[in-house]
Amino acid sequence: MPFKKVLVLITAVLMIPTFAAAKQKYIFTGGKAGGTAIYYASAISELAKKNNLTFLVNSSGGAVEQIRLVNSGKSDFSLAYSGQVFAASKGKLKNDPKKYTDVRSMAFFYGAPAQLIVRKNSGIHSAKDLAGKKIGVGNAGSGAAANAQLFFTELGIWKDIHHNFIGYRQASDAFKNGQLDAFWVFVSYPNASVTEAAMQNEIALVDLYKDGESIDLFKKYPYFSKVIIPAGTYKGVDTDVASFQDKTLWIVNKNVPDEVVYKILDLTFSKEGLAHMANAHKSARAMSLKTGGAGMATKMHPGAAKFWKDKGVL
Repeated sequence: MPFKKVLVLITAVLMIPTFAAAKQKYIFTGGKAGGTAIYYASAISELAKKNNLTFLVNSSGGAVEQIRLVNSGKSDFSLAYSGQVFAASKGKLKNDPKKYTDVRSMAFFYGAPAQLIVRKNSGIHSAKDLAGKKIGVGNAGSGAAANAQLFFTELGIWKDIHHNFIGYRQASDAFKNGQLDAFWVFVSYPNASVTEAAMQNEIALVDLYKDGESIDLFKKYPYFSKVIIPAGTYKGVDTDVASFQDKTLWIVNKNVPDEVVYKILDLTFSKEGLAHMANAHKSARAMSLKTGGAGMATKMHPGAAKFWKDKGVL
């Protein structure tokens, strides 16, 4: 065989690994069992698989841990609350002065409302009534637990409640068994753990917005906004209940290639992708091209910035 043909053949063979490397695996950390994030991670993983991208879905203890994992590169993609992503970038996480500077924002997904579940006949009408009570506040290291500590500390009752650092499903089970007086979730509604609790108990939701207003919480933490949890969201809760929410962001490590970030955003926010996401979780019905590029106070990944500019959002 002539030398030139041999050289061409060798070159072609050497190019095969390069092509294959473009289809490498990415880790998407989806949060704890029972939380909304795991549904999103799984749904996006399915979209990626159909388009020659491999996303492996992992679970974690919650949003704060997810920020740390993405920053370290142990996870490529995840979800986190905008307030905590911002605090992490400034070295202002609770008891953690480290600045997490390798996390980038990709998109706004959904609002995550605070929900405090109590028994209807408990006599608990305000979060201030929780002093001396046993409360499930979310896994240690989770965004739910971090926001619970922030909220109850601002109310001046954190040290007076018996807080249990357990996940949503475990908290729901403990509540149903009478081991907890209340439990807190910080996630989109309807939440499966709350729905399960309402099937076996007569529950009520506490008006947390009223409590927050009483201490000027929303002036101090302006990334929180008012939200109404509609009547009928959970069995037995027949009136609208006011609360507050943070925004849930899709985050990514800064070293993930621009073209990968652009492609997965394009797949997710396509007409077919949005329908797929809404089928995975009801909260995704709020997702759209018009709102997906909004609400990000932290640095955006270049691949995401290009995508949203191309769509006329930025």
